[in-house]
Amino acid sequence: MTDKTADTNHPIHASLATRWSPYCFAPTPVSQADLASLFEAARWAASSFNEQPWRFIVGQADAGDGVHRRILKCLVEANQHWAANAPVLVLALTAKRFTKNDKPNGAHQHDLGLAVGNLVVEATTRGLACHQMSGIDADAAAAEFSVPEDVTVLTAIAIGTADTAHVADDDLVARDRGERARKPLSAFVFGAEYGQSADWSR
Repeated sequence: MTDKTADTNHPIHASLATRWSPYCFAPTPVSQADLASLFEAARWAASSFNEQPWRFIVGQADAGDGVHRRILKCLVEANQHWAANAPVLVLALTAKRFTKNDKPNGAHQHDLGLAVGNLVVEATTRGLACHQMSGIDADAAAAEFSVPEDVTVLTAIAIGTADTAHVADDDLVARDRGERARKPLSAFVFGAEYGQSADWSR
């Protein structure tokens, strides 16, 4: 497994520094115990009014029920190419309205992001990797899995063990071995007004 630990400018938890999004996965299945813990971590994410709007459809390549294949065909072609090797594929969905009053929930996508963030950190602590994708055909996924109209199919996630040894595509291997880069804090942490970097972020 490639070491992609971030060269951070400030100290952060190791599970955040070592998280990255591979294109190359080993064929090793993810245990159901690990999967349960990943989604347990998602379960305990914060959400607006504790609505917990996140929903997930999970496909395991070794399950034999065809869900993995059905999710795969809902990805854009470029993502299908590499995600086919991931032992677990997930569709991440979010309910758009509050259950208690049927009013629009303006934070539903934000809250799904928090839940997936928890899931990704839990996966990292277990030696697993996640690659999130916005390149999906959301309408096709909604039709494929009979998703109700008040629920949005937002993203997909590939989960497994990062490993280039089982991948023959040199371009994908090169991507996974490339350096990681991020904008400095000063580019997005502001103080007195928008666009003006906070003093401590420079």
